[in-house]
Amino acid sequence: MESFSLLLRGFSVALLPWNLLWAFVGVVLGTVVGILPGIGPALTVALLLPVTYDLEPVSAFIMFAGIYSGAMYGGSTTSILMNTPGESGSMITALEGHEMARAGRASAALATAAIGSFVAGTIGTVGLTLAAPLLARVALTFGPAEYFALMVLGFSTISAVLGETPIRGLVSLFFGLALGLVGIDLQTGEARFTLGLPQLLDGIDVVVVVVGLFAVGETLHVVSRPHHASFITKVRGWTWMTRADWSRSWKPWLRGTVLGFPVGALPTGGVVIPTFLSYWLERRLSKNPEEFGRGAIEGVAGPEAANNAAAAGVLVPLLTLGLPTSATAAILLAAFQQYNLQPGPLLFVTNPSLVWGLIASLYIGNLALLLLNLPLAPLWARLLEIPQPLLYGGILVFATVGTYSLNSSVFDVGLMSVIGVVGYFMRRFDVPVAPAIIGMILGPLAEQQFRRALAISQGEMSVFLTRPLSATVLALAVLVLVIPSLLRLLRARAAHQGRP
Repeated sequence: MESFSLLLRGFSVALLPWNLLWAFVGVVLGTVVGILPGIGPALTVALLLPVTYDLEPVSAFIMFAGIYSGAMYGGSTTSILMNTPGESGSMITALEGHEMARAGRASAALATAAIGSFVAGTIGTVGLTLAAPLLARVALTFGPAEYFALMVLGFSTISAVLGETPIRGLVSLFFGLALGLVGIDLQTGEARFTLGLPQLLDGIDVVVVVVGLFAVGETLHVVSRPHHASFITKVRGWTWMTRADWSRSWKPWLRGTVLGFPVGALPTGGVVIPTFLSYWLERRLSKNPEEFGRGAIEGVAGPEAANNAAAAGVLVPLLTLGLPTSATAAILLAAFQQYNLQPGPLLFVTNPSLVWGLIASLYIGNLALLLLNLPLAPLWARLLEIPQPLLYGGILVFATVGTYSLNSSVFDVGLMSVIGVVGYFMRRFDVPVAPAIIGMILGPLAEQQFRRALAISQGEMSVFLTRPLSATVLALAVLVLVIPSLLRLLRARAAHQGRP
């Protein structure tokens, strides 16, 4: 009951006219930056930090929360319409959402993404309201071995789910892991894989890789196939979700929420792993598994729900422990420091108006996104009517400007172009792109947790198997990789034996 009374106090803050205005500005701006390739919520919040210096802390964080929530939805728009995710949490949405767009069902894909985002975001915010202290205590029981095992499960899941074979998924994954190793080793101080270039000493920015592999790689792939079927199909009119779409979407919405929020609330959980876990689960549970890869609506509904639920979950370790688990959360931590505030358990006591006003604004932001994006879904769908040369030319312009704005570096633009060529060849030879991004994002974190676990155990590798939770998660990772291969082998053997 105390949480409810504090939440009501938060609504009294969030519903002030000027705070409502900042919430609306945040969700609109977040949706726009989520749509634009190369510009994400982390970059937007970072750029706005100097501008908001004189703003009241509560108003600033309400706007930042709106940007964060809006970008989660906006990223799905370009994933569906252009096969170019606006941010990393929407990568998996492109797999089925873009196929639905090509089949003339872009509006239905956008609708299920919007409604799923609202359902999962609202339930996730309820979870943040009620269970933040409890989930924080559970997360504290995780050691480095458990974190490493969780990341290995994420690696194995995406490698098994994506690509014609797990081998191709693993090739992409290891390419991403190699990119993540570039730079100075924080423990030894040695430069790794920098090729003698000082620009690589700080590592490769993940935005450069995301934009290169997705935006530039997709553009080169389209240009190289001028006589093939268009990658973008025009939408004629507004096609609302059918009764069958609703029937096939509501369970994935709930399952994605159940997957997304707990994983997002774990330190190092983030928003990426639950989207892939949701896609894998929906593919296994679907009554129409043959539709996956050709525009299955479950493949949009589940991951989008997981994405938005995890986005709410990411705020749990940030607010209760002061631990950021995503790039945007790290920028929000810097924003707290700008206002001389330290997120953590004491923040709930010393500044409850800010904390609960921020949480209350998430409810308002989710509703605003639904009311804003459902009517505008036909407008987003009309983007498909833009001629391909102009459309992909615009993608390249936004990608180049967004990449250059990161560090005002021409080197980053050149690196983006080189990685884009790699992305083209990956598409050319049917190597999935998404595992490379996940490997780059989670690889350094996995290495860090692996080293910590070995340091604590004094070099004993058995630490990953003697801890029950770690051993269980690693066993699941092995099963995820092995079971699909065994099933294919059994089906091939049964087919061979069935021949006369």
